[in-house]
Amino acid sequence: MTEAPPIAVYVHWPYCSRICPYCDFNVVRDRGKAEEQAALARAIAADLEAQAARLGPRSLVSVFFGGGTPSLMDPDAAGRIVETARRLFPAGPGLEVTLEANPTDAEAGRFHAFAASGVNRLSLGVQSLDDAQLAFLGRNHSAAEARRATETARAAFPRLSVDMIYARPGQTVAAWTAELEAALELGAEHVSPYQLTIEEDTAFARAVARGQWSPPDGDTGADLYDATQAVLAAAGFDAYEVSNHAMGDEARSTHNLEIWRGAEYVGVGPGAHGRLVLDGQRTATRAARGIGDYVARVREAGVGWDEAETLDPVAAAEERLLLGLRIREGVPLAQVAVLGLDPAAAHIRRLIGAGLIDIDARRIRVTDAGRLVLDRLLAELLA
Repeated sequence: MTEAPPIAVYVHWPYCSRICPYCDFNVVRDRGKAEEQAALARAIAADLEAQAARLGPRSLVSVFFGGGTPSLMDPDAAGRIVETARRLFPAGPGLEVTLEANPTDAEAGRFHAFAASGVNRLSLGVQSLDDAQLAFLGRNHSAAEARRATETARAAFPRLSVDMIYARPGQTVAAWTAELEAALELGAEHVSPYQLTIEEDTAFARAVARGQWSPPDGDTGADLYDATQAVLAAAGFDAYEVSNHAMGDEARSTHNLEIWRGAEYVGVGPGAHGRLVLDGQRTATRAARGIGDYVARVREAGVGWDEAETLDPVAAAEERLLLGLRIREGVPLAQVAVLGLDPAAAHIRRLIGAGLIDIDARRIRVTDAGRLVLDRLLAELLA
């Protein structure tokens, strides 16, 4: 009998001390409602219990606390959730437990408590090392706080990743290069540089629509992307994913790699997404978005999801391609065979000839040039 595949766990903690103007995630202002937050933590643990009962025996490869701002959690509550996941899904000594955090002094002061709760990898939202730009991005920390937080994090956790945002209005290649090089001095072994995107229904989208400012044009964005790759490659980082760079294989995000490789993962917490094989079919789950709705849903139905969509073979393969082409290793053709990606087809030959994709009998990959136009490339592959 074939052993069931391993499982990852994503925990969504929706509270933020302030809502960033570029954020379109399922978040709410943290207003210090301790009883509500304690009830949510209990519901998350109960949701894990119920989903584990449906899945049967699995080994656990990762737990990822995202949000929102999970560093606002009670570290003891985070520890209880980690303990629950480990009890339900046995894990080896290499289990990765990641927590997203902001670099404010108040949150950094709790890093050692989170480490004691089982967190061993911190993803720190530095975003910029320029105070004016941090204010523009709506962040509630300073560049000095970011530097102090990375020092504390390096002492508390075996693994540290930092996030940076570029392609801000008026940003030049020279300014971004200097800022990114300064970020490398923070000593993280993993860097996630993201281009600023204008998402619908955000404060930034409304500001751009009013003409208050404009994001960089496409050519400038491409130049900034190229500079990002050059600076990080020169420092010894491998761009193993479009926006993720690691100093060696061990520094890569195990959790995110599981997602990009099409693994199953449990999603718990308000609005959390999951991907599970239920009754033999790949299923997309989404938890109730409201905090009260989620807690009530867990209490009444056991699991927290209020949506569970069975993906047909084509939809599952399309999702596999969309995620898998983000990583350098690409996607095994056998896993997307239903899409009929024939190397002899005219549009595939054109993409190969343009140096945007590599494809052989076993696997399809996006080249470095293809990564620069990945969205357009994916649309053409799936047309």
